[in-house]
Amino acid sequence: MSDGYYSCKKTDDICEDVCGQDGSRAAKAFSRVRCVLRGLDFKTYIIFLTIVPIFSLGGYLHGQKLTYFLRPLWESPPKPFQTLPHYYHHNASMETLCSLHGWTHRESPRRVFDAVLFSNEVDMLTIRWKELYPYVTQFVILESNSTFTGLPKPLVFAANREKNFEFVEPRLTYGNIGGRFKRGENPFVEEAYQRIALDQLIGLAGIQEDDLLIMSDVDEIPSAHTINLLRWCDGYPPVLHLQLKNYLYSFEYFVDNKSWRASVHLYKPGKTRYAHFRRGDTLLADSGWHCSFCFRRISEFVFKMKAYSHNDRVRFSHYLNPKRIQDVICRGTDLFDMLPEEHTFREIIGKLGPIPRSYSAVHLPGHLIEKAESYKYLLPGNCVRDSG
Repeated sequence: MSDGYYSCKKTDDICEDVCGQDGSRAAKAFSRVRCVLRGLDFKTYIIFLTIVPIFSLGGYLHGQKLTYFLRPLWESPPKPFQTLPHYYHHNASMETLCSLHGWTHRESPRRVFDAVLFSNEVDMLTIRWKELYPYVTQFVILESNSTFTGLPKPLVFAANREKNFEFVEPRLTYGNIGGRFKRGENPFVEEAYQRIALDQLIGLAGIQEDDLLIMSDVDEIPSAHTINLLRWCDGYPPVLHLQLKNYLYSFEYFVDNKSWRASVHLYKPGKTRYAHFRRGDTLLADSGWHCSFCFRRISEFVFKMKAYSHNDRVRFSHYLNPKRIQDVICRGTDLFDMLPEEHTFREIIGKLGPIPRSYSAVHLPGHLIEKAESYKYLLPGNCVRDSG
C-alpha cells in the first residue's frame, strides 16, 4: 500500500512502540491508557474533562434524591395493614359505637397510660395532654440531657413543668435520664436506650395487666374520642396501630393518611415493651393527628434537624440557615431537599413539589381551637415563625 494512505496496520505499528513494550503489569496498563489517549483528539479531551466533573458534582448534590427516586427498584412495599373502619359521632352512645366496631361494651372503662419520650416540643405536648386529659389515668414522661445524636440539651420539661403542665401534676410520673454522649454512634442506639428506660418508668407509674398503654411520639396525637372508645370496648387486638393524619410544619399542610407508628397496647407484664416500630397488622382508621416539625420558633427547627435520629439528612450547612428554613416552611417544601419516601413511582411522582395548602381547621385537637390565638402559627395562613 502506498505511503499516502492511512492504514490500521500503520497505526498498530505506531502504537506498538507504547503498547507492545515488555514490562510490569502496571507499566503495561499505563501504556494501554497512553495508547488509547493518543487516538483521541482535543475536543474529546474537553468533553471528557467537562462531563466527568459535572456527573461527579451531580452525584454529590443529588445522589440521595436519585436513591430515593429509585427506591421502588430496591425496596418492596411493606405488608399492608388490615384497616378497621372507625365509627364516631358525639351523640352516639358508647354501647352503639362498640357494637358498630364489632366489639363488646365493658361495664367499666379500663385505665389508660400515656407514655412519651420528650425532647423540646412544649406546645405539642400541651395540645396532646389537653386532648387526652379526660381519659388518661397516668401521664408518663421521660426526658434526657442528651439528644439521640449525643448533643447536650437542657431538661426542657423540668424547666416548664410548673408553668405549663401544672394541670397534669396529680397524674404525672416524670423521670430524667443522663445521656451517654457517645458522639458518632448510630442515633437509634441512644433512642433505644432511652426507650428501655421509659419501660422501667412505666412500671413505676403503676401500670397493671390489661391497662391501655399509648405508645407514640409527642407529635403523634390520638384523638380523645379514639382513646375513650378503646377504654370502654373489648374485642380489639392486644396491639392496635393508629392511623393518623400526617401534617408538616402546621395543620395547614396536610400530607396524607399514612402515619401508622402510633399504637395502643393491652399491657402484659413481662411482655409489653415500649417501641416505635410495627408491632402488629391491624390499623384503626382516622384516629388522630401527626404534626411533624410543628414548631413555633426557627431555632427549634434547627435544633430538631441536628438532634433527631435522621440527622444525616443535614448534608449541607446551609440547610440550617434560618432564612432558608422560613422560606421552606412558607412554600411547603422539604427541609432536607429530599424526594417523598414512597415505594411506588406513582406515589413518588404524585407527591413531587410543594404540599398543597389546606384551608380547613375542622376536626383538629380541641385545645388548639380553644386557644387559637396562642397557637396561631399552627393554623392555616400563618406560616411565618418567630426568629428566636
